[in-house]
Amino acid sequence: MISIPIIVVKLITLSLSLSIAYLAFYAYRRSESNPMFYVSIGFVLIGIGAICEGLILNTFNTSLFSAALIQAVLVSVGMLLILRSIMADSEQQNI
Repeated sequence: MISIPIIVVKLITLSLSLSIAYLAFYAYRRSESNPMFYVSIGFVLIGIGAICEGLILNTFNTSLFSAALIQAVLVSVGMLLILRSIMADSEQQNI
């Protein structure tokens, strides 16, 4: 059983990351800036990664290693997308 404080913190992390993703997507729609789209998707993946470990562990009865690996992959891909958006933005300014 997962304790209540852990669930609360995970839900706060999920809501914050999804709020940032929404704002980034809104900025993408207004300015049609592709880097903002990558920021939006990146924060969605980070938010999903924040809660998926416990869900996978309890729902599918997998090992802790498998659940942590899936979480780490999701968060890493999200961060790579955010990094790509930063790099793409700096490349566009140099043109």
